[in-house]
Amino acid sequence: MSEQLHTLIAGERVVFGGDRVTTIPAELAAAFRLGDRLVVVHETGDLLHIPRSEHAVAAVAVGAAVDAFAALAHAADHQISEFFEQFATRLEDDESFAAIADANGADVERAEARGRATGRLTLSTGMRADMIAGLRTWRDIETHRSQRVAMTEHAQWTVEQWRDPLGIVGFVFEGRPNVFADATGVLRTGNTVVFRIGSDALGTARAIMNSAVQPALAAAGLPAGAVQLVDSAAHAAGWALFADQRLSLAVARGSGTAVAQLGAVARQHGVPVSLHGTGGAWLVAADSADAEHFALAVQHSLDRKVCNTLNVCCIVRSREHDLLPAFRAAVASAARTRGVQAIIHDLVPESPCLAHEWEWETVPEVAVMIVDDIAQAVQQFNQYSPHFVASLISADADDHEAFYRSVDAPFVGDGFTRWVDGQFALLQPELGLSNWQAGRLFGRGGVLSGDSVYTIRLRATVNDPHLHR
Repeated sequence: MSEQLHTLIAGERVVFGGDRVTTIPAELAAAFRLGDRLVVVHETGDLLHIPRSEHAVAAVAVGAAVDAFAALAHAADHQISEFFEQFATRLEDDESFAAIADANGADVERAEARGRATGRLTLSTGMRADMIAGLRTWRDIETHRSQRVAMTEHAQWTVEQWRDPLGIVGFVFEGRPNVFADATGVLRTGNTVVFRIGSDALGTARAIMNSAVQPALAAAGLPAGAVQLVDSAAHAAGWALFADQRLSLAVARGSGTAVAQLGAVARQHGVPVSLHGTGGAWLVAADSADAEHFALAVQHSLDRKVCNTLNVCCIVRSREHDLLPAFRAAVASAARTRGVQAIIHDLVPESPCLAHEWEWETVPEVAVMIVDDIAQAVQQFNQYSPHFVASLISADADDHEAFYRSVDAPFVGDGFTRWVDGQFALLQPELGLSNWQAGRLFGRGGVLSGDSVYTIRLRATVNDPHLHR
């Protein structure tokens, strides 16, 4: 028999992972109240305290999305298209955008006062334009909710396979307002979405909801619960969201540690998860690499720090004499555009630092390593990298074929690494980019976008009532 947890005792032992034990710290025991929840992360033993109020705000948002999902089944595709147009129009209109701009300015000011980086938080003119363009991409895209993808015909009956909505998507992401707009793309395929945004951008998110999202849903005749914001700055609200078993998919973007923890919470509550955290691209220069091509690839891979920014560069030993100076010059050129001097780490094979993602806001930071050949570079990538982006500069077609077959990455190219982006590469706003740290992805690509959130249903039509097995 089970009973509701109402208190915690300092020093109490808690079993996790089947064979490990942790203890309740005194501060957690003192803070815990009746109605609160405790999540023990089986992978790490982390004790996550979810206050009753944070659980409630997440549960209400998910409940509204569940109701909206049922109602959305009766809406027409043109209404969903109209939602995206109405959303875009409100972002485009200076009068309705003014409240969003004011809220974002306040968010940026608060973040700066806390010593936080604000490059991705600032809703610039360019970001605003990209959000509008992305929403209109979802407006015009051909992918809709129900599509027949296959049919098997028998003598007395047929079986059709239909691509249909998945359900409720929970989304936790860092303080980036543009992602907020991009991720509403799950409505295109008939899903509903619940957001929890980083605390830095919560004010901006509230303004986007009030000034654009909710009016757009109403104008399109769609249920208000189709897009929900978990209105809380607490990390516990994200844990509560991902622990809700009514979710059909949990998507997390942000820093590697936080994303891994959220993924663990979702998985142990039986919620499928798509994680988009650790990044850092690798670039390999082969014996036949063109020096100018190589230098441009390096320079264009360091224009800003995001997940697909160059992190580690491998140069074959036979070209160290000319490509290493070319590399240093290209990195210096990328830094010069920012008025800074870059940081370059000289590494050797088997260095633990190969697994480190260099995080920077203004000063480009990157590692370089001399390898014996392409095969050694691939071996080091497969052992130490986040299994994300791999690029090869070579004039030999056989090199590229062997590289593609042997490197364990979902994104493989032959030039700059920053091409890895759903909007740039596939003309579709992305929800995130998955790497293969937890194993290869099943049944879908590394780019998660609104129209890739679906399920396959089977529908039988029996023409002969005497049919039986």
